[in-house]
Amino acid sequence: MHRRQLLNLLLASPLFTLPFAAHATQIRNARLWRSDDKLRLVFDLSGPVQYKTFTLSAPERLIIDLNGAGLSGDFSQLALKNSGITSIRSGHFGKGDTRIVLDLAAPMQLNSFLLPPQDGQGHRLVLDLTSATQAPRQIAAEPAPLVDKAHPKRDIIVVVDPGHGGKDPGAVGSKGQREKDVVLSIAQLLAKRLKREKGFDVKLVRNDDFFVPLRKRVEIAHKHNADMFISVHADAAPRITASGASVYALSEGGATSATARFMAQRENGADLLGATSLLNLKDKDPMLAGVILDMSMNATIASSLQLGSSILGSLEGITSLHQKRVEQAGFAVLKSPDVPSILVETGFISNARDSARLVTARHQQAVADGLFEGLKKYFQKNPPMNSYMAWVQEQKNGQV
Repeated sequence: MHRRQLLNLLLASPLFTLPFAAHATQIRNARLWRSDDKLRLVFDLSGPVQYKTFTLSAPERLIIDLNGAGLSGDFSQLALKNSGITSIRSGHFGKGDTRIVLDLAAPMQLNSFLLPPQDGQGHRLVLDLTSATQAPRQIAAEPAPLVDKAHPKRDIIVVVDPGHGGKDPGAVGSKGQREKDVVLSIAQLLAKRLKREKGFDVKLVRNDDFFVPLRKRVEIAHKHNADMFISVHADAAPRITASGASVYALSEGGATSATARFMAQRENGADLLGATSLLNLKDKDPMLAGVILDMSMNATIASSLQLGSSILGSLEGITSLHQKRVEQAGFAVLKSPDVPSILVETGFISNARDSARLVTARHQQAVADGLFEGLKKYFQKNPPMNSYMAWVQEQKNGQV
């Protein structure tokens, strides 16, 4: 499954219409660069656009139709040699639309998505192209007869926690936007994406507008034997200029920043919990119990930091980041001594720009896709024992 598949389906829907021949958006420029595993082609746009893509064979072509868009730049400066793209053509068609045709040397797989203005750059349409022969080679490396016999293949259990709810609206934006509504939508989209991915199962702490105490949220993760707990938020910040996404893990010491301390105090309120109650240590000597708890908590925090870093890396291409490192503070909702747990601030609802984006279906889907991609990458590197993903990694490594 590609990272932006759901977003592409959304972007292909009739979200808005553009006036005939108005060319509200201009295709200003195109940039091309290569990495080891893909070719990236970026079109710089003057504004938002609705688009769709499809392929044609004999000869191989990739078609990009941009509705209501005009072309003010050209593609003659692109270095296409050995790129897999033999030529790029463009022209007007329909009622003021633009069609771009990529002539390909061989079939290629496409992952496409739109990026909003950020970090000094405007709207962009991004096309990631990879060889169509890569996926079949990976599939062929997994012998079918072993699927049902060699491994129990348990699902990775992810517990997704939409913050606040019910009597607790969370932060409220200047135009009445409520944090509890935004994060529930993002959490539900993330849950749907996880359910579609083989080897994953997902549990939502709440699937509607009701209040769940912090202690109960952690207990739900333990009840379902979660491999990961992710709490989704869109809080207010002390300064209305604060913007961007951030990720937090637990700290047993002090907070790593003033913002992290503020967020933890705001989220915790009076609803605190003791982590010792979450491990079966009742029959242990108090000193031994303390050592076991410290060891478990330290290992869990280390895993949480690694998980958070993977999530941040995936969100970076979708939204601006408030902090480019995983912050730490004493969040009560993260105090599971044996479940890697992170809290993701998808943006600050107290910031006008963040708030305007957070309430849109398009941005909510993009954030959910980014969260999914980040956690999947984490589990590909750290598959839980006896999980389907661990078995897949074994097959790839030849450890049958």
